Amino acid sequence: MKNKMAGKREPVKIGLFGIGLETYWDQFEGLFEKLKSYQTIISEKIKSFGVELIDAGMVDNPEKAQKAANFLKTQDVEILFLYVSTYALSSTVLPIAQKLKVPIIILNLQPVAQLDYNKFNALNDRGIKTGIWLEHCQACSVPEIANVFIRSGINYEIVTGFLNDKEAWEEIKCWTDAAKVAHAIRNNRMGILGHYYGGMLDVYTDLTKLSSTFGTHFEILEMCELKKLRDLVSEKEIETKISEFNSVFEIVPDCVENEIIRAAQTSVALDYLVKNHNLGSLAYYYEGESGNDYENIVTSTIAGNTLLTGKNIPVAGECEVKNAQAMKIMAEFGAGGSFSEFYLMDFKDDIIYLGHDGPAHFEIAEGKVKLVPLPIYHGKPGKGLSIQMRVKKGPVTLLSVVEKKMGVSLLVAEGESVPGPVLEIGNTNSRYKFSLNVKEFINEWSKQGPAHHCAIGIGHIANKIEKLGKILEIDVTKIC
Repeated sequence: MKNKMAGKREPVKIGLFGIGLETYWDQFEGLFEKLKSYQTIISEKIKSFGVELIDAGMVDNPEKAQKAANFLKTQDVEILFLYVSTYALSSTVLPIAQKLKVPIIILNLQPVAQLDYNKFNALNDRGIKTGIWLEHCQACSVPEIANVFIRSGINYEIVTGFLNDKEAWEEIKCWTDAAKVAHAIRNNRMGILGHYYGGMLDVYTDLTKLSSTFGTHFEILEMCELKKLRDLVSEKEIETKISEFNSVFEIVPDCVENEIIRAAQTSVALDYLVKNHNLGSLAYYYEGESGNDYENIVTSTIAGNTLLTGKNIPVAGECEVKNAQAMKIMAEFGAGGSFSEFYLMDFKDDIIYLGHDGPAHFEIAEGKVKLVPLPIYHGKPGKGLSIQMRVKKGPVTLLSVVEKKMGVSLLVAEGESVPGPVLEIGNTNSRYKFSLNVKEFINEWSKQGPAHHCAIGIGHIANKIEKLGKILEIDVTKIC
């Protein structure tokens, strides 16, 4: 699921360098060439994950380490893969790690899953045997490097396996995916339109803290700008937008024409607002006096904001900035990310309902999203069109951006969207089952201190979110 409205994004830069021991090359014929060929395999595979790979080559002495460090520093890589090709001195690693100050993932990848011992031991030349052993000696340096990193205060991770190891490569891909998301979030511009829902103290947030944690730019928007844009919308643009409504939504028969036109006009204006400010996400809320132009606008935003959210420009209501951030993270991982809160507990079926009124991510819906009229918005002024949908059945991940005294963290849980009756009240809502029972889940989730909103995406991606936390240097708590 890509952002269908944004311009072409520059691919994230990922660093790679291999380490070896220069002394070996003259001692063991062909060893260097074989190790370099393995690094080429690794390089090509990482490139296939849709990143720009910056390969600093083989570093086999401290002098080359300094050169590689200077080169990689100029490339502004997001993360750095360190391929241990054979035993190598930790002095070839430390200068690079210290210079770059980015997450380092040690690739402890052996050429094969198992050495052919009979063939190996049948060789008559002990020198050739030693060369072959060193070709498969990746694990030897890993404890040494870890020791030096720990003593130097350098964060690192390890992926252990072999060159054709599906599990290891899935782990490496998770790292590149997390790096892409970190890059996207750091370059994201989030609009804030209106104000908080009064009294929701959990929703109030520190924009400076969020900006310093994620790198996101927050653009403060004015309702009068949205009104100006809306006043300029042409009849042709409204007709085109209504055609889009019919394509994306199932418009139920009791949606009256003037409400559809009202929502379409606002949707066009929202598109212009997003384009004018190059927004990648949006948090909004407004009330306005009864009969006021701003109330007319804000009560007609749900359809348009749902279209934006489905295009991976997530929109969170009630000005829930933290949840717009969580939704953006889910969207960038390709999981969707829909605005949710706890709706109902079913102790007989051991099910928790989550949903929300307002915009939703139509790309993760089970079937076509319904556009329905609501005679009243609960807890909010006015009336208008709303969205009714349920999330696709199957694996899901919940994510919350949590703000505590000590800083910002991520809270995650994996579960299943399961079949069964839902509440047909003109809102999004679905039934979810977790490995924890209902009581355990609600208690454990709430104890972590999230706001009452969360983002729901499809698939189990806690592993990727945990890696994103490592890259951003923030805590990630997974409760199930």
